[in-house]
Amino acid sequence: MNIGIALSGGGGKGAAHIGALKVLEKNNIKISALAGTSIGSIVAILYAMGYTPDEMLKLFQYFSKSILKADVKYLFSNLKTTKSILGQGIISGEEIEEIINECAKLKGYKYIKDIKMPISIVSVDVITKKKCIFTNIKLDETENNTDTLKMPSKNNRNSSKQTEYITNIEIGKAVRASCSYPGIFAPLEYENYKFVDGGILNNVPADELPLLGADKILTIRFPAREKENPEHALDLLFRCIDIAFDDRDEEKIQNSNYILDIILPASAVFDIKKINFCYEEGYKTAMQQIEEIKKSLLIN
Repeated sequence: MNIGIALSGGGGKGAAHIGALKVLEKNNIKISALAGTSIGSIVAILYAMGYTPDEMLKLFQYFSKSILKADVKYLFSNLKTTKSILGQGIISGEEIEEIINECAKLKGYKYIKDIKMPISIVSVDVITKKKCIFTNIKLDETENNTDTLKMPSKNNRNSSKQTEYITNIEIGKAVRASCSYPGIFAPLEYENYKFVDGGILNNVPADELPLLGADKILTIRFPAREKENPEHALDLLFRCIDIAFDDRDEEKIQNSNYILDIILPASAVFDIKKINFCYEEGYKTAMQQIEEIKKSLLIN
């Protein structure tokens, strides 16, 4: 049996994914495939490359501050190119790319196609409005999906297909593309693409897991709290985004055998001080539901 895990976006809330994975590991639940969006792509990539939950938590704790720190040189370079200090985002995103590439290098990987565990991570090309999936699946292994999985050429950017599957890209760039949250991180301009956060079209990519060979699917997400009264502008923005994602993502997770909802405050999206809190909540929630998870995945 192949168990696939879908990891949603959610900024700093993503540390909860690590806590949940720790519980799965402790209960000998073997993961065969991963799909992730935004922060979920970081956790998915690290796990697929062989990093343990304990190692991932340490990476989050160590690098979170530098990832979210605005680079003064970058901000002033925006003035030259866009005539605005904000440019297309207050953070370039280069730090994410460099960190992930270094993590990949330590495991002997460079391109997403090199990773052994089946994986897909989601981004969006704002030029063509297409969902772009960075994956290591081999197209000839998905004969029944040749129409959707057919790779358009660089010169055929006006194709009517709404999804592109891309394998020949560096791991750091793929993750950076998936994490390029509009307004915060600048889009990743790569070849003829302009990538932004995959959550725009698919924040919980459970629907990608069958293509990776998953028989059973566990989805981990961060739905909006039933009641939350945001007091500040950013908290209000993130609350609205959570609500919008909840309604839209329902159809994406219909094929899930179990949905693990981890309830976290909207303010945790970019609050690095809440990383340990999010990890603990993920661990606690998964531990409370582990027997139901096993039953749904048909694990004795």
